[in-house]
Amino acid sequence: MKLASLKNGTRDGRLVVVSRDLTRCTDASFLVPTLQAALDDWARIAPHLETLAEGLELGSVPSERFHEHDARSPLPRAYQWADGSAYVNHVELVRRARGAEMPASFWTDPLMYQGGSDSFLDPREPIRMADEAWGIDMEGEVAVIVDDVPMGATVDEARAAIRLVMLANDVSRRALIPAELAKGFGFFQSKPSTAFSPVAVTPDELGEAWDGSRLHLPLMVDLNGGPFGRANAGIDMTFDFPTLIAHAARTRPLCAGSIIGSGTVSNKLDGGPGKPVEEGGVGFSCIAEIRTIETIETGAPKTPFLRFGDTVRIEMRDAYGRSIFGAIEQSVEHYARET
Repeated sequence: MKLASLKNGTRDGRLVVVSRDLTRCTDASFLVPTLQAALDDWARIAPHLETLAEGLELGSVPSERFHEHDARSPLPRAYQWADGSAYVNHVELVRRARGAEMPASFWTDPLMYQGGSDSFLDPREPIRMADEAWGIDMEGEVAVIVDDVPMGATVDEARAAIRLVMLANDVSRRALIPAELAKGFGFFQSKPSTAFSPVAVTPDELGEAWDGSRLHLPLMVDLNGGPFGRANAGIDMTFDFPTLIAHAARTRPLCAGSIIGSGTVSNKLDGGPGKPVEEGGVGFSCIAEIRTIETIETGAPKTPFLRFGDTVRIEMRDAYGRSIFGAIEQSVEHYARET
């Protein structure tokens, strides 16, 4: 089934079940008001939501038109948002751009940071920044939402806890990252609010593209209407989702509704750095990667970070070309606090 949270003037939105073709939805708030409430009682609520999903496809339940711009992120706020960096190729390239060494442990021990989860952006909400000089970047990712995960969970237990899958734009302020990391205390100001896809789906909706651990489909990242990235999320993923979840739960439990991100989807090309789409490669899911490659090849980056007026679109389509999660589509706008 596919689930979304529609805007209704509250912080957490109204839960609806969405049709497979993303054209219609049916109200689920009479069962449970929000997606978080459904996750809190998943074993009991999920079968009722599945019945609604079946009725929606058959036309036997009331429905309304589903508009992606009316959707909030599936969880407009969450108890926890922990983002991994499963595509170590991305980490290696970005660290090289900063002149930082790549420890060997990064290939065996996942990187993960705890992001802000109190104010996710809507999938069509602008990215507002006070200064272009902060190095505004998109980061196209896949994310999962889990049920309760006990502390010390095994990889198999972590796999069994995956309830929903969605896409993410984990926005970064690249120019602020080096100074923050140099303090030795992690990201904060360099990682603003993240946006998620309009729809989150149960793994069974993904068919053969989901193997229980990875999502084997290209992530479509467009910049200003042109293809920027088409990296396959199932390729070059050093740490799969069960491994990331078990890593997060190694020393503490995870509560239902916790979100675990894959990190920026990144593919190598013939064992080395990738190439832009227009040069026959699969491109990139963030600007930092192409800037790193430009620096390696020419001594300096030439692709600018995001500027005011730019538009980013992140989407994933199935083998038949149908959108699975809807699209994250965000423009970059100047932020000035009203006085």
